[in-house]
Amino acid sequence: MQSFPSAWEPLHSCGSASILLDSGAKFPRIRDAAMTTLVFFTIAYLGVTIAIGLYAAKFVSNAKDYLVAGRNLPLYMNVATVFATWFGAETVLSVSATFVVDGLGGVPADPFGATFCLIFVALFFARAFYRLDLLTIGDFYRKRYGRGVEVLTSLAVTISYLGWTSAQLTALGIVFNSLSQGAISLDQGILMGAVIVLVYTTMGGMWSVALTDLFQSVVIVIGLFYVAWLATGLAGGVEAVVTHASQAGKFDFWPKGGSKEWWAFVAAWATLAIGSIPQQDVFQRVTSAKNENTAVRGSLIGAAAYFLLAFVPMYLAYSALLVNPEMVGGLLKQGGREVQLILPNLVLSHMPLFAQVMFFGALLSAILSTASGALLAPTALFTENVMKPLFGRLDDKRFLLTLRVVLVFFTAGVLIFALNNTSTMYEMVQNAYKVTLVGAFVPLACGIYWHRASTQGALVSSLTGLAAWTICERFFPEADIPPQIWGLFASSIGMIGGSLAPQIVKDARQDAFADRGRETGSGGH
Repeated sequence: MQSFPSAWEPLHSCGSASILLDSGAKFPRIRDAAMTTLVFFTIAYLGVTIAIGLYAAKFVSNAKDYLVAGRNLPLYMNVATVFATWFGAETVLSVSATFVVDGLGGVPADPFGATFCLIFVALFFARAFYRLDLLTIGDFYRKRYGRGVEVLTSLAVTISYLGWTSAQLTALGIVFNSLSQGAISLDQGILMGAVIVLVYTTMGGMWSVALTDLFQSVVIVIGLFYVAWLATGLAGGVEAVVTHASQAGKFDFWPKGGSKEWWAFVAAWATLAIGSIPQQDVFQRVTSAKNENTAVRGSLIGAAAYFLLAFVPMYLAYSALLVNPEMVGGLLKQGGREVQLILPNLVLSHMPLFAQVMFFGALLSAILSTASGALLAPTALFTENVMKPLFGRLDDKRFLLTLRVVLVFFTAGVLIFALNNTSTMYEMVQNAYKVTLVGAFVPLACGIYWHRASTQGALVSSLTGLAAWTICERFFPEADIPPQIWGLFASSIGMIGGSLAPQIVKDARQDAFADRGRETGSGGH
């Protein structure tokens, strides 16, 4: 099939895919001049992003500015932060590759579960979160249940970010590895990416995230639609791509097997749809809005934008199957992380230099916008709800310094996790949210909507949920009902039983929180 003139130059007279696979090379070879231009634009883009992030530091004068942007974000910026944070590396590279293999039935978690999470947050949690005027979601657990539950759930949420943030750093490593034609190894690329995100997030906090998200959202939309337009021409038109996918059964969404397949499907969906709700980054986007109506609308509009645009990378990846079936087939045969190279290889092999610049700009935007938020959220949670109680009262200046120091250490931890993980980004993200699904969701939902939920019930709920999930993952990972569903069930039973049983643990809800709960109409606390 005819390709656009591009920076790719074959080694031999045979097709690009045979060179890619037979020679053992992962990437098409790029002519020196074109490679230099592409790298130049990439470096320039990174420079602009860092500059915007550092500029945001001028808006930071206290911890509230750093963590929730002073609760001043207008609707358009709030929508941008919601969309850009969720539209990450796994959406562009990993979910799209999973769709090529398994169709829509293979991606119930993302984008379907992720979209429902934002809708649930907007409809059932956003107003309560906003009216409580808190810095972190851990503050909710403290005010509702006391210090013990605060620390336990905050640790669970913080740990869950290792997988999601590692996925973004892995994607940065793939980009740098691709652009350098393998001169920069995947591990070196992951290290470089971690340093870049750390630099501008450390200085500006949530303001850096908000301003860079706005810029990056524009680049994502323009870049992906432009590349999709070119891919459509290469593949023979939209109808050709859609017809081929339909005939291959890629639009079959519901499971066709027995109860085990259905439970696996529901578990994958619930892991993101429900497990993502008690996450600090979701909480920050709600509470960063300038008012509660903006918080609700921003989540709903962001959900719609995310759901629609998530199908563009899927369309691109399937177009690659028509444009270069040998290349796609070879990567699928290798499996593992290699399948995530479908889109980078398509663009480098078959598209002009300008399209390559636009694609990698969009890809870097998707990764950086998610990575910055994914680093800031657990940092805020761990500092505010785990460390701060240990050190007592801190003035704003010392608290800001502590936040930045913790951010550096958390980045180092994520870096180590990413360098030693061989899962795909889609798998990393799914695994991350299992922790919060079984250990934090039930205490959150019951804390808002059930007046009788007690400190004892929350402790039993979180501990039994985590224990049941861990035991099932260790001894019964292939059971008909997935481990995280058993964990969620145990967490629910633990909350009901622990709250209705004689109270050995003193209920530690704070009166001020209870009064605010009555004002929100959320269960009459």
